Amino acid sequence: MARGWESKNVEEQQSVEQKAAEQKTTRVADQERQRQMQGLTMRRERILSERTSSPHRRSALENALADVERELEQLGWTIHL
Repeated sequence: MARGWESKNVEEQQSVEQKAAEQKTTRVADQERQRQMQGLTMRRERILSERTSSPHRRSALENALADVERELEQLGWTIHL
């Protein structure tokens, strides 16, 4: 049995709406990932800019730097030299 124009049109419209929703979800996820990377990059720069003569403080900074870089790597970040 042939389907009418109305049912085909509704089906096409639902397909378009579903694709638009998927694209929006992808954009939101990408934006969130970018925000996280930007925040972590700023933390990394702050840690690198700190100077100290205290071995305890230096050790804490090195550990913090390693943690931040680990989180960045999980988001797909690589060190650009």
